[in-house]
Amino acid sequence: MSTLWLRQLAALFPRGVVATDAETLSSHAGDAWFARMLPQAVVFPRKAEDVATLLRFANQRRIPVTARGAGRGYVGGCVPKRRGIVVSFTRMNRILEINPVDGVGVVQPGVITGDFQAKVRQLGLLYPPDPASLKECFLGGNVATNAGGPRCLKYGVTRHYVLGLQVALADGTLVRVGGRTQKNKSGFDLVGIFVGSEGLLGLVTEITLRLIPAPPARAVLAASFKNASMAAACVQHVLGKGFLPSAIELADRFTLNAARRHLGSKSLPSGNAHLLLEIDGQRDSVRSEARALAKILKTGGALEITTATTEVDCERLWGLRREFSASLKATGLTKLNEDICVPRSRLVDLFDFTTRLQKKYRIEIASFGHAGDGNIHVNIMADMTLPGVKKRADNALDELFRQVIAWGGVITGEHGIGLAKLPWWPQAASPELRKLHSRVKKALDPKHILNPGKFV
Repeated sequence: MSTLWLRQLAALFPRGVVATDAETLSSHAGDAWFARMLPQAVVFPRKAEDVATLLRFANQRRIPVTARGAGRGYVGGCVPKRRGIVVSFTRMNRILEINPVDGVGVVQPGVITGDFQAKVRQLGLLYPPDPASLKECFLGGNVATNAGGPRCLKYGVTRHYVLGLQVALADGTLVRVGGRTQKNKSGFDLVGIFVGSEGLLGLVTEITLRLIPAPPARAVLAASFKNASMAAACVQHVLGKGFLPSAIELADRFTLNAARRHLGSKSLPSGNAHLLLEIDGQRDSVRSEARALAKILKTGGALEITTATTEVDCERLWGLRREFSASLKATGLTKLNEDICVPRSRLVDLFDFTTRLQKKYRIEIASFGHAGDGNIHVNIMADMTLPGVKKRADNALDELFRQVIAWGGVITGEHGIGLAKLPWWPQAASPELRKLHSRVKKALDPKHILNPGKFV
């Protein structure tokens, strides 16, 4: 491809909007996954019209365009596989409106999720989706992947809080879908098409989000168990008794041992599995529910139970949970993070299955995550420098995905397909479903310039 278009692109915008220097290109070549590809240019738009101008230019010349948020993804979703242009939304980072009466927030896509949550919390409001990288990830990236987090059990995922979007289509057309009302049945659910579309159908330039009243009180219960299967069974006991915690998190033996080495043995209770439950609501009801839940956990086989009811103590228990991923990385092993999701009835089966996989392939597996909704992060932990280990890890992954699909589960609950899950996309989706995806893609991006080389 001729580099003439690079000079033409730079001429469209003020100085500093288009970058082609080696350092910038390198820093926009990948995300938290291992794949990388250098783009030919990086564009830093400041407003929706900049994005529209860029897409009109790229569409006319069939230049690939890949959207990028904060680059915190785990599946190579923002890797510019066919080079071209990366659109970085770091400068579109303004909170445009927070309206407590309407229960609405309007933001640009480069706003950091945690910063937005803190702002609305000051007004007594809550934006529930809470991905683990919330202190760094962008709301635009959350929309692109339909991000989740621990609170999904009670509150739902990103899609449930997106009321409206402004989207720049592949040909540069700016269109608004949805609105700012809590209910809207005017036409097709086009918001739902763009949320989770991984930058393949359009680039989001503005997001209207639903906000809810923040519960005034919460409590966190941390319980240790003999093994992960017992902890998983206890999840069903809790839900079967009519409780709906805002979050239920589970961690297995390998995860806990890694955390003990990384954080110090006194930071975590004994046992080979860890269950974390959070409840929220009015103060009196929260404390009453916490006492009832402690009894259920004890009946379910909990070895130790710690209950926190103050903000400081709750955050201390959550702080341990948030260190699990870093603790696994600190082992020095390659960490293949798979965010599979199974029906809750298969939760115990999943932990039994991963135990068998470890023995069969002589490889360590660390499993932790959102037990309440069946979204468990199954991490293959391996020393890839040893002979034969990579092949065993690949075989274990393949068997894991095949089993999850057979149970009626999915190969990704919140990270997306990207490049990492591409080999399993044909197993995860029927030929008819893949064809439907292709038809939608062709309708909105007939020249296939948006994030090419991915699952559509």
